[in-house]
Formats: sequence, structure tokens, C-alpha cells
Amino acid sequence: MSFLTDYRSPWMTDELDSLAELTRKFFAKESVPYFEKWAENQQVDRELWTKAGQAGLLCLSVPEEYGGGGGSFAHEAVVQYEQAFLGDSAFGNFVHSGIVAPYFTNYASEEQKQRWLPKLASGEFVGAIAMTEPGTGSDLQSIKTTAKRDGDEYVINGSKTFITNGSHADLIIVVCRTGEEGHAGISLVVVETEGLEGFSRGRVLNKIGMKGQDTRELFFQDVRVPAENILGEEGKGFIYLMQQLPQERLSIAVGAIAATEAAIQQTIDYTKQREAFGRPVFKFQNTRFELAECTTEAMAVRTFVDHCIQRHVAGELDPATASAVKYLATDKQVEIIDRCLQLFGGYGYMLEYPIARAYADARVQKIYGGTNEIMKELISRDL
Repeated sequence: MSFLTDYRSPWMTDELDSLAELTRKFFAKESVPYFEKWAENQQVDRELWTKAGQAGLLCLSVPEEYGGGGGSFAHEAVVQYEQAFLGDSAFGNFVHSGIVAPYFTNYASEEQKQRWLPKLASGEFVGAIAMTEPGTGSDLQSIKTTAKRDGDEYVINGSKTFITNGSHADLIIVVCRTGEEGHAGISLVVVETEGLEGFSRGRVLNKIGMKGQDTRELFFQDVRVPAENILGEEGKGFIYLMQQLPQERLSIAVGAIAATEAAIQQTIDYTKQREAFGRPVFKFQNTRFELAECTTEAMAVRTFVDHCIQRHVAGELDPATASAVKYLATDKQVEIIDRCLQLFGGYGYMLEYPIARAYADARVQKIYGGTNEIMKELISRDL
């Protein structure tokens, strides 16, 4: 034990402690044994979604009247933390519950909430959000996918890439252009995929890490959806995206610090057991000093993440601070896991060791949700 593992976040409660224990047991049983299988299949088993729904681990911040847990972002953060700490980078609940569901909670009509949220909460539907395009990354104002009004329908044409839950998604929020160039012409249109003519899923993308996650390309060719599937108001999509991005970035930071702390603990355990030159690797001063520095830096990040969770639950997390915690937590995640891997020696490069998978999984954290270079730009605008 150490001051990092003994630490309890100030926003935790007895209820959240119980949720953490439930989540830990669920993922230890339903996720950890299947990492290799999912990596080979490039997706989790579909039944994992319904199992998570039955366990009450989906859409915890969705109001109870719509089938959710009736909690706050703190509940979502507990699930995200425990999943990431156990090394599960395959199950896309971070997107499903932490990103997609809040768009419906905040912007959907009453009819849409009743129609979609209960199925997301049960796992009957898997949610995804399609923002990124082959030629458009962080610059969401430049998207090309169009949704043109034709009577009582929208006709969608375009393509999206890097879509988490791309294989299983039954319900996709598609960021489309319904008007002129620039942010004022962007809207969010909800696509229900079952039997939908003109909708197709491209290849599962072969990533450096997160091998078990079904990240895919999506294609829309004259896809017709009812006009009532618009989410919120037409032309307000960019505003909605900007309002929700702070939570997405904070969620990434939660996963980052969880993976970082797990890597440190694995490395402490390994270096105390592994011997070199007749003594445990931990006995060398360089090892102890490296781990002392990593632990101290992780604690500093953890307290910043906790500060942001408290502010977000109180409705006070601003975009610049969310950008700052995302940038710092993911930068330190990549740096610290790299330092930990070094202490494993050659074994750290072997994929059967969790530290190697953590190293590969970490790198994308500095890219998605807005690159860390974009994060610094957003921070600087608030100075």
C-alpha cells in the first residue's frame, strides 16, 4: 500500500464505494478473462452489453424515469475508473453512457427520450456518435457529411471514421451539415441502423492499441431517416457538441489516471518479485526513485481530476479546465506508463504482460477527444 492506493477521492460516498465494488467484480468476471478473444475478434461479445445493463452499469446518470440509474457524472466516473484500472480498453461504455446518453438527456424531445433511453440503459441498443470524417479530425466545423431535408425525411450522404462501437451500434448520433458552411449549418441527426437501406459499416480499423474495441468506418449513401430524428434544433449541433465536450474530455482524464495508477501498482509488484544481480529489482535506487516520481506525479494528476469531477457534478466545469485536465492526465499517462514499462526490461515489450497493452492503449488518449495540441490552444484562449 502507498499514499496513492490508500487515497480516497473526496467526492466518493458509501453508495459510490458500493458501486465501485460491484463494477470491479463485474469486469473481473465478464471482461478480464476475454481480453485476448476480443482482441482477436476486434470487438467485445454483444451479450456483454445486455449483461452490463442487467447489472445496472449502463447510463447511470440518466434519470430513472427513462430506465437509467438516476445518478450523476460521479457514478459514470466510478464505472469508467474501475474498467480502466482493470485494463479493459475494449468495452465502449465510455462512449455509450458517458457521451451518447447525455445528448439524449439534454437535447432530446420527451418522445425521443422515451423511445431511446430505456433501450440504451438496458443494453438492448448500443450507442455511438459519428463526428470524425476521413478529412476532418478536430475541426468539426469542416465536416462534409450532409443531411438534406426531403419532405418528412432527411437524406444523409457521407462517411465517418474512427467510430467507437461501430460494429455493434444500433443508435448513432450523426454530425451532419444541414445548412451553409461553418458551425451554424451543423445539426445532429439520429440514425437507427437496423435494416437501414444505404447504411454500411466499413472495415474494423487495425489500431496500435485498443485491439478489442470495434472502431470502424461508417458509410451513408442516400440514407433516409424521419425528420423527427433531428436531435434538438436544426443548426444547433455545433453548440451542442461544444457543450458536451468538457464531459468527454473529463471522462478521458478519468480513464487516463486509472490506467496510470494501475501501471504503477503492477510495476511495484513486479519489481519487488523480479530479481537481478541477486536481489529484487525494487532494491536498486534507480527503481525506487523512478517509482517515487511516478507515484507523486500520478497523485498530483489524481487530485486535479478529482477537482474537476467535483466541479462538473456541481455544474461548474468550464471548457478550458476540462481541456487542461484532459491534456495533463493523458500526457502523464503516456509518460508514466513508458517509464514503468522500462522497469520490466524485455518483458515489458511482450504483449502477454498488461504493461505492454497499457503502453499501446495509452497513446491514442493524447489524440482523441481533441488532440492535446488543440487542448493547449483552448487553454491559451482563456488566459
